[in-house]
Amino acid sequence: MDEYILALDAGTTASKISLFDTKGRLLAISTQEYKLLTPTALSVELPTEKFWNAFKIGTSEVLKQSKIDPKHVKAFSLSAQGETFILIDKEGNPLRNAISWMDNRAQKEAEILSKEFPEEEVYKITGQVSIVPTWPAAKLLWIKNNEPKVFERISKILLVEDYLIWKLTNQFACEGSLICSTVYWNITTEKWWDEMLDYLGIAREQLPEIKHSGEAVGNITASAAKELGVTTNVMVSMGALDQACGTIGVGNVKPGIFTENTGAALAICATQDKSTPTFDPKRRMPVHYHGIPNRYMFHTFTSGGMVLRWYRDKFCQTEINLAKEKGKDAYDLIAEMANNVPAGSEGLVMLPHLQGAMAPEDNPKARGVFYGFTLKHGKGHFARAIMEAIAFIVRRNLDIIEDLKIKVDEIRVLGGGARSDVWNQIKADITGKKLLRTVNEEAACLGAAIFAGKGAGIYANIEKAANQMVAIKTEYQPNKSNMETYGNSYQKYIKLYEDLCDLFAKETVLEE
Repeated sequence: MDEYILALDAGTTASKISLFDTKGRLLAISTQEYKLLTPTALSVELPTEKFWNAFKIGTSEVLKQSKIDPKHVKAFSLSAQGETFILIDKEGNPLRNAISWMDNRAQKEAEILSKEFPEEEVYKITGQVSIVPTWPAAKLLWIKNNEPKVFERISKILLVEDYLIWKLTNQFACEGSLICSTVYWNITTEKWWDEMLDYLGIAREQLPEIKHSGEAVGNITASAAKELGVTTNVMVSMGALDQACGTIGVGNVKPGIFTENTGAALAICATQDKSTPTFDPKRRMPVHYHGIPNRYMFHTFTSGGMVLRWYRDKFCQTEINLAKEKGKDAYDLIAEMANNVPAGSEGLVMLPHLQGAMAPEDNPKARGVFYGFTLKHGKGHFARAIMEAIAFIVRRNLDIIEDLKIKVDEIRVLGGGARSDVWNQIKADITGKKLLRTVNEEAACLGAAIFAGKGAGIYANIEKAANQMVAIKTEYQPNKSNMETYGNSYQKYIKLYEDLCDLFAKETVLEE
């Protein structure tokens, strides 16, 4: 009898619900968008029920698309955004809207916690290089200080993954890849950080039970099964952080593999080779718990595809119109322009810090710069310079990881940027590493499906499942003829940033 796996990727502005067979083939997918609420300039929220409603509608659609018998769906797990959290009372009712990871209201509270808990201590305990308003610890302190009646009624503090697991199974459970950035979980001991909980005024009983990704939680309840249109034979298992799922969904399950995900942002993951975390003495690189139990990864975000999107929207209306006429993607036409320009963009170098520099510079005052353009430079040069700049960021982070004695043999790409052969080749040439693109573009959903199959007993372990379900589509080898040119451009990129730091320091950070 055929068996099928239901997977969910609960993202920031939309959820993707997908159906896979046990060989990793995507049979159907549904995307359900939801609108974020911004009641103030710094606040980003979402009504809690949106997550469940999107899941219900999407599940109905994929079952309809695939035309399979729902009784053959045997497993479920999910990929989820980090940091976004939900507070519920004793009856299971949300006490307020979910607070998004994008929410920046807790600036004062982050400063308070940073004074109370030194950054070196925070890094060694949680893996996070500093306490920022993004982390739930800071936002919970904000709730305590600004919404005391809500704080007093908190029965459970849940992340998006925990909330959906509870809705499905009536059990409270969480796992390490998501909770390490709460800044109240100890990444080394895999236990709650009591000193932080005490300072926040949170009891352990208000937090879910800690499990591992791919660990079975239990069968779906009769009421949840009825709402979703499936049977109670579906085994629900713990999933992971979206980037951890994506990493596993492209087969990054062992040391030596580096994952880069170019979407609006650029996410980077490198699997560590020990069962205890390796930390960066200079605190440039955050450490996260991996989706694979007792394994860790370096993981960080920085500028990514948003820079190319800015270029498209501001300067490429001609390409946008032409793409519509030809039924193509404007990005493909931009890539064609870039491909007609030699490696190194004939001396044009870009700093892609339109919103400040993130990892590894971590400089919110940095700005975007085009340097070295002359009368011979055209639109294609600027497009290629942007692509090369993002690849330089990949190399910067790769250099740091290898400096920490973490071996990297190959890069696996995912996200929208992975669809560009031109960009992939640029990244291979600049990093000097073999670069691989996988068949399934929905890597986070596939990673969730792997966890689901492991928990349901379909697969013996996560590594074997990934090896079975992940297939390589294209391999890009570094072009040695471009290595010297890119080596010079890379050094110019680094020096350009360093030489401008004093000027950046005088800039005023603009509020949205």
